[in-house]
Amino acid sequence: MNSPDLPPAHEPMTAEAVLSRWPTNATKHELLDGALYFYGTFDERDISTAERTYPGRRALINREGALEVHPAGPGKPHSVLDLVGEEHEAHVQEAAAELREKTAPHRRSR
Repeated sequence: MNSPDLPPAHEPMTAEAVLSRWPTNATKHELLDGALYFYGTFDERDISTAERTYPGRRALINREGALEVHPAGPGKPHSVLDLVGEEHEAHVQEAAAELREKTAPHRRSR
């Protein structure tokens, strides 16, 4: 978030830091297309914090200023805001099919 840096590691945390820095100040978050989506206005410091918090995952700040944390993969991740039309629909259908598969009762073969 656009706020002061966290105190150095050897100093105690301050109330200002806890209330103004990610992740403790993120009041709304969602899971969108497999990415964690934190609403707010973030900066480059938050990308570094997110990638340390979620090792192996890739973080980005999207055009709205929100923070997204994506699964590991090659290259830079693409914002969930960039998924449009057919590509978004394909992601939704894939996620729905995966969820149905995981939640469906196991059938016995006869």
